Amino acid sequence: MRDQTNSRKIEHIRAIEQDGLTDRQGHWFDQIQLTHRALPELSLDEVDPRCQFLGKTLSFPLLISSMTGGDHELVRRINRNLAIAAERCQVAMGVGSQRVMFSSPEASESFALRQLAPTTVLIANIGAVQLNYGMTLEQVRQAIDLLQADGLFLHLNPLQEAVQPEGDTNFTGLTQAIGRLQAELPVPIILKEVGSGLSPADIQAGLQQQIRYFDLAGRGGTSWSRIEHHRRTDPLADIGLKFQDWGLPTPLALKQAEPFLDQATLIASGGIRDGIDMVKSVILGASLCGVAAPLLQPAMESADAVVSTIEKMRREFVTAMFLLGTPDTAALFRNKALIVEER
Repeated sequence: MRDQTNSRKIEHIRAIEQDGLTDRQGHWFDQIQLTHRALPELSLDEVDPRCQFLGKTLSFPLLISSMTGGDHELVRRINRNLAIAAERCQVAMGVGSQRVMFSSPEASESFALRQLAPTTVLIANIGAVQLNYGMTLEQVRQAIDLLQADGLFLHLNPLQEAVQPEGDTNFTGLTQAIGRLQAELPVPIILKEVGSGLSPADIQAGLQQQIRYFDLAGRGGTSWSRIEHHRRTDPLADIGLKFQDWGLPTPLALKQAEPFLDQATLIASGGIRDGIDMVKSVILGASLCGVAAPLLQPAMESADAVVSTIEKMRREFVTAMFLLGTPDTAALFRNKALIVEER
């Protein structure tokens, strides 16, 4: 398992590099047309994009979404650059699945990031289905403690596991297992899909287990089904392509989750590619917006390259707020009057 789990991380990165169509470029947010204020009655310099998440103040509602981790210099470089940039820009960061640190102890270094990001939000990450495959409470606590995390992503990836050559597909009884785990942890669990979206039934199930944070992670961006396609060699080798566009587009997942906004905090991710998409997500009820693919290549280069990409998105976000006449994120949140048309 050691070599298999660790090498899979590099195989995923190489698949993304070599196949541009792993980013499905759904552009679902383009169907939402926002209003425009020619008289915004505020100064661009006065726009305040800050927000609160997990008890900390972020410079704007950006989450560097989970990407990778493992015992490889490329992976360590990616995570170091992302963490440095997250701290410098004061945005949140989630790490990739930490399961690998239990089969390859050397991988732990790639997740020991708190010294690089001492003040911002860091989120640990374990595949929820691993609770059905021997993952213990003590191991989950180790993952949280290593990162000194503010929260824990439990990622839900039934499609990825179903098409993965070595996938773990027993999701039986997982909802109650998640509830039992939350009762034992010192930080909140964030239920997270990985590109197919959380349905209202999923959110309701989580709420019943005292989960209050949900990363909807809809389709439109990176397709893990297509990525896993590149790792198959059996007669069913096209199954990853067949399901590459399966799931709920992120704007639809946000709209379907609206009835739960008084009980749940939502993260929008999946196909968010610029600050305008972020603004639309906040209008639809997201408290935070996750981005991964646009930051991967910069993270391979340097922390400065990541910072430059983040600052570009921040400027887009602030400019859109200005053109909507909204002085702060509270004025954006759930303000559907700012939407004038959906195509």
